[in-house]
Amino acid sequence: MSRAPRAVRAGRRTVPVHRPEKVLLAGAAEDDSTGCTKGDLADYHRAVAPYMLPHLRGRPLMLERHPDGPDGPVFMQKNTPDTYPDWITRAEVPKEGGTVTHTVCDDTATLVYLADQACVTLHRWLSRAGRIRCPDRMVFDLDPPDDDPVDFEPVREAARRLRELLDELRLPSALMTTGSRGLHLVVPLDGRQDVDEVRAFARDVADVLAAAHPDRFTTAARKKDRGGRLYLDVQRNGYAQTAVAPYTVRARPGAPVAAPVAWDQLDDPDLGARRWTIADAVEQARTGPWDGIPRRGRALGPARRRLDALRG
Repeated sequence: MSRAPRAVRAGRRTVPVHRPEKVLLAGAAEDDSTGCTKGDLADYHRAVAPYMLPHLRGRPLMLERHPDGPDGPVFMQKNTPDTYPDWITRAEVPKEGGTVTHTVCDDTATLVYLADQACVTLHRWLSRAGRIRCPDRMVFDLDPPDDDPVDFEPVREAARRLRELLDELRLPSALMTTGSRGLHLVVPLDGRQDVDEVRAFARDVADVLAAAHPDRFTTAARKKDRGGRLYLDVQRNGYAQTAVAPYTVRARPGAPVAAPVAWDQLDDPDLGARRWTIADAVEQARTGPWDGIPRRGRALGPARRRLDALRG
């Protein structure tokens, strides 16, 4: 006999969570049979909403769904199903040969509803629906070379060096664990430049850093050409590309979270890509790790001129 759904109060709405006991993600330890349930995810989404929603509002999402749990298939969902409630915001986005109607998460109720849909990870666009071709975020993706999950020092060093270069260009940067393998550096922009300009700028920044440290960093897209060096990945800055949203859960054992961190936490010996989970990510959020980042993004034009001067 099926159980009645659990009613979760989320802002002005009450959202039903069906089968809240259903396990979506395995536990962190091999002998941990509990894991992260749908109810756990809904509770986390409701608790983290004040910190997560500012990074989601107005942005098209790609939803990573795991309806059959840790051993089932993964669905990467772009189009919003007709079955979704009409109070959930949509954004119609151009694509080659047509459009895609993405889900947009503007409130706590939507976050809880997505948990009910077994949506574990939210991948956000770097632009907002109103100016879809003009991103207001630029992202550098730093993962350990050679798939080494133990030695995190190359990732730390890349983050330090990249921050130094961005500081020289007078661009503020924010640091975030990905909950998977590495770190993201996020640069807030004013949203006036076209996506192609932003992508080219990110690529040129990576090229300058790789040229300054050719034994440590590379921009070679092919793994066989990297020679054990850390890849400075800027591919997420292209049109219709996405990056994991701050405070989203990753579909890995133990439910790790993509957590914003303060720059002074970079030297913490315990820091790693999966340092925070749904058990303690809200506590990390309350420390205000990105409080020092300007709310208004920077124009890219002056930074481009400084970068071109560095390149000679």
